[in-house]
Order: sequence, then C-alpha cells, then structure tokens
Amino acid sequence: MTETEKLAEIDPRLRLAEYFEKGNKPAALWGIGTEHEKFLYRASDLKRLDYFSVPGIRTILEHMRGGGWQPVTENGNIIGVRKDGASVSLEPGGQFELSGRNFRTVHQTFEETKIHFDELREICRKFGIFSLAIGLDPLWELGQMPWMPKTRYALMRELMPLKGSLGLDMMTRTATIQVNLDYGSEADMVKKMRVAQALQSTVTAIFANSPFAGGKPNGFLSYRAHIWDDTDAGRCGFLPFIFDEGFGFERYTDYLLDIPMYFIIRDGKYLPAGHMTFREFVAGKHELRPVMQDWETHVSTVFPDVRLKQFLEMRGADGSCIHHIASLAALWVGLLYDSDSLDESYNLIRGWDIASMLELRARVPREGLRAAGGNIRAGAVAREVVRIASDGLARRAKMLGIEDEARYLEPVREIAESGITQAEHLLRNFYERWNEDVTKLVKSWPKPQCDGLCL
Repeated sequence: MTETEKLAEIDPRLRLAEYFEKGNKPAALWGIGTEHEKFLYRASDLKRLDYFSVPGIRTILEHMRGGGWQPVTENGNIIGVRKDGASVSLEPGGQFELSGRNFRTVHQTFEETKIHFDELREICRKFGIFSLAIGLDPLWELGQMPWMPKTRYALMRELMPLKGSLGLDMMTRTATIQVNLDYGSEADMVKKMRVAQALQSTVTAIFANSPFAGGKPNGFLSYRAHIWDDTDAGRCGFLPFIFDEGFGFERYTDYLLDIPMYFIIRDGKYLPAGHMTFREFVAGKHELRPVMQDWETHVSTVFPDVRLKQFLEMRGADGSCIHHIASLAALWVGLLYDSDSLDESYNLIRGWDIASMLELRARVPREGLRAAGGNIRAGAVAREVVRIASDGLARRAKMLGIEDEARYLEPVREIAESGITQAEHLLRNFYERWNEDVTKLVKSWPKPQCDGLCL
C-alpha cells in the first residue's frame, strides 16, 4: 500500500477483503521470498547475544551500515537494516532474521541467502560471535533469554502469557524458515492454501530440527512446532475453515475481524488495544478511527500454519542452513507454481478429513516422519510430495528457460527417502560423538564443507 492508502480511514461499509484481492497477480509476476532466522552467541561463554552488550546485536547492525545497509530505528535504537529490497530485523530474543527480496527463481534466493550467511560469518569472526541456524535455542532456558528494545515486543510480552503457557518461549527461543509465494486469483489462493495447510505437517516433519532445550534432549524432533501449539490457539495453528465450502477472501477476513488486536500504531507509537477485536474497532469502540495501516498491522499479528497477506506465507519449518532454506523454497515452488503439480497435490489431499490431519499434526513434533493420522502417513506423503515438486520444477524450468531448480531438493529428497530428519542426526551425534554435550553443536557449526547445519 502507498502511504496515502495506509492512512485512509476505514469505512465500516468497506469490504476489507479487497485488501487480499489486491494480492492477485498474473503468473508472470509471481515471486519467491524467503525469511530465515538464526541465533547468535558470545564465543566466550556461549550466552545468547544481548542488544546493548559489547559486542552485542547493536554492534552488528551498526557494523552492517558500513556495507551499504540503511538503518531502521525506534526510540533512538537501531533495530534493523535495509538494502535493495531486503531487510535484516530482530525477533524478540535477538534472533537475527533476513527477509529476502522477492525473486523470480530459487537460484536467486539461494545466492542471496549464501551472501547473507557469508556476511554474517565474517561479522561473527570479527566480533567473537557464533551463529547457529536451528529451530530452537539448544542451550538456554526462557529466564536466560535477552529481550530486544522494541515496543511491539514489550506489549506482546505482556499479552502472550494470557493465551498460552509457551508464548514467551516462542518469541525468544524459536527460529524458523518461511517461504512466501503469490496467488493469481481467489480460486488459486483457495487451492494453494488448502494444499499448503494439508501438507504443512509433513513439511514440519521433513524439516524437524529442534531436539534440544536447556542443554539436553527435549523429547521432541520439532520442539518449535510443539511450542506453537501452546502459544495462542485463537490466532495460531491449523485453520480448518480453509476446507469449508465457500472459503475465500471474505471468510478469511471474518476470521481476522474476530481476533483481538495486539496494539494500535499512531505517529510511530504503539498503543494498547485493550483486547478489542478488529470488528469492534471498525464499529467505533475506540476513540481512534481505524485506518488501512491498522488492518495491515492486524493481518500480520495472526500466526497460523499458512498465513494469508497479499501473498501466502508457509510457516511450518524449523530454522536451518542455506541448503535447507533453498530446499524449502524449491519444495513449495515445485508444488504450487506449476499447475499440474498443484492439481496433483490437490488430488492427493482432497480426500483427507480434518480429524486425520489434526492427528498427524499433533504427532509430528515428537515422531517426525514416523507420524500418522488416520490413513495419512507423513513418511509416505513426504516421498510423494518430493516427487511431485521435482516434476513441477522440471516443467517450470522448461517454461521459463532456466536451469532446473530441482537440484535444491536434494536435502529434502535425502530426508524423505531415509526417513531420518536433521533432529535425529543431531541426537545421534549427541550420544555418539559429543559425549552428551550440546555445546559441541554450537562450536562445530557450520561445517567447513557445508554452508550450514546439513547433516
């Protein structure tokens, strides 16, 4: 939205669903965006890097300004940097996140990610810092987490414990990979959201990479996924209404209208919303009049497995290395951006019932690719979706005249065929190579022959 559009008052008669309709794009303009987080530790004691310590996260962001990055500030603190359509931002516990540019191919997002990791590696060497891309901080508990000086996070820190017992853990101890893709029409959005929601549990299983907490195994393969299930059931997780007849932009808008707001932003200041829903805000319950920027903000404060903005966000994967970031992007592009693959994926999930999908989703955090719900078996589905995606990427390469992006699927293919996740490799190393010392995970990452935690 333009600044003028953001500040336009919302007419109660306005169809807020038009916001999502404006995301419709012809296939020729579809892009690929990735977002990925990693943890930063002091080399001296392996404590999570604080903002104001020296060196600290502020030190890193200030250093990046010398590389052409432009600062983003709040209350006099640099809280992020931007350059050429990409941005680096801070999650609540200092997780370092790159929100990449919108690219045409997976090749381009892979190169961008590699450059980012290379730049971060050099910064870490300069300041005596370790970085680790994994789904959950393996070393430290919630009470030992740093908090970033952002007003948004201070307000969320107060609200999260009211809705679930692990919301603050989600904010500070988890890290993820996210892939953002476009849709061409309402019907295309519906089809893609249904496929993405149905397959998200299998993708979570494939990318399970968070088996440690507090310096020891936590009993899960994706503890990050488990944490999200006890964060805020009203605005997180599985959205069953996606599969209802008649689902579309209007139904998703209704869902958002009845979600309580976190805050209202005016003149750069964050104001409490007093647990008011957006529907109540539009109806005049607050002294401030709602503007479109309020709606855009509210849209970004729900956290389902698949989030609809003016594009689709796939949010189910644990944090990991460069090759797994590219592999996740290639998997979703192969499934959703080729029409034949999208049809085949849709036919695959068409007969699945909600109860079975929920059962699978509940079992995946502990069982990974061994999980099943009803007749849906994560391991078998994983092998099938890798095949469908590979075929889709091959057709896409011919259509676009590019090198086949299917080569980025190799990490996913290996996991799907073996049934062994990154988390299980880490657990094996913990018992067989690290003498049950999780600090060796941080100290051994990344491997010289790999740009990340590819085991």
